Amino acid sequence: MRLLTRAIRPPDPQTPNQNPPESVPPATVGPEVARPGDPHGLVLDASPPAEPPWPPPRAMPWSGWPAEWATPNWQGHVRRLTDTAWFCVDLNASVLASMPPYLVDAPPTLDAGWIVNPDPDVYTSWDEFAKQLFWAFQLGEAFVVCTARYSTGWPARFHVLPSWAVEVDIIGGIRRYTVGQEDITADTLHIRYTSTVDDARGHGPLEAGAGRLVAAELYGRYATGIAQAGGVPSSVLTHPEDLTAQQAADLQAQWIEARLSAIGAPAVLSGGVEWKPTQLNPKDMALVDLSQYNDARIAVLLGVPAFLAGLPSGGDSMTYANATSLFDYHWRAGLQPKAKAVMSALSGWALPRGTTAEVNRDAYVQAQPLQRAQTAQILNNIRDADGNPVLSVQEIRRAERIDASVSTDPMASGVLTT
Repeated sequence: MRLLTRAIRPPDPQTPNQNPPESVPPATVGPEVARPGDPHGLVLDASPPAEPPWPPPRAMPWSGWPAEWATPNWQGHVRRLTDTAWFCVDLNASVLASMPPYLVDAPPTLDAGWIVNPDPDVYTSWDEFAKQLFWAFQLGEAFVVCTARYSTGWPARFHVLPSWAVEVDIIGGIRRYTVGQEDITADTLHIRYTSTVDDARGHGPLEAGAGRLVAAELYGRYATGIAQAGGVPSSVLTHPEDLTAQQAADLQAQWIEARLSAIGAPAVLSGGVEWKPTQLNPKDMALVDLSQYNDARIAVLLGVPAFLAGLPSGGDSMTYANATSLFDYHWRAGLQPKAKAVMSALSGWALPRGTTAEVNRDAYVQAQPLQRAQTAQILNNIRDADGNPVLSVQEIRRAERIDASVSTDPMASGVLTT
């Protein structure tokens, strides 16, 4: 049997150089701050450590870091989004958070005060909680932890946990959740955008579009670079004589310095030097079409119509009628599946069987006043077996917010019995 080993020392014989080790400064491209053998360069912090989980250190550039390089995104809990991706996620979360929640088939004795504010110590209202919840869900997964329960055992207070702080493992086919060293499985709701039985984590649409996020960031950095360069287009300077490498570099530097110091002023050339612009116009230079297409695909991944993200829609100008239809399409194709998935999971975790929590889409998609009046009239004229209208005048006034004397108690208006 032959044993193969590999040494980590250089092969012998190896002749060392004649430089004394103590005379060689530390190899670094930054300022020399290391003082070998100096015990005063070490500082011990005797303060007690913070409670876990401890945040990972922040990546920062050192003194020799090139300005064109971005710092690595290895913190784990910071998800870098482009402006288009951030806008689309924020639009969806903001719209869904603005939809008032209500309970369906809830008994009068049900304790569900969290529908107004799940945790008054953390949130100002339901809207703030819902926005955090839908933000996290669109990024792949949302974690909700219960901090207090009713006497019946159902959650009374809960809030959203940052996904980077939660460790998820599958043990015996069951997901287990820990924060630091504490097991919070019994009090945690894990809502996953997409999931499989062999994967403990959830995954969102931006993971599939990670390449487009990188491309969008590069396009934006490229356009910014053009603007920082004074908008000087790509071009070629020609000289009638042969130039050395140093002469060509000097001529190029003089040209750039002159154009940046006198933006918009005409150039003056002599000595037979000619300036020839490339065949790219400013629109092509900034890669506008390619950037817009890439941003449109990001919006599609997040279920936002291009028009709502400020991107070209490819059609005629939007009229009031088809703009209203656009909001309806946004709800049906983009927002409704997200609202259904999140509210169904929340209902199954925080409410007894047979009672569900939903959001009222009328806050975003609402018919015109004439259509609502005609619908209300039709429902008021339809009578049941006892002669009662399907929709009473009082209910119509309450739905249209006409009667100020109607109780505005959130719990009174937030329960729907079918």
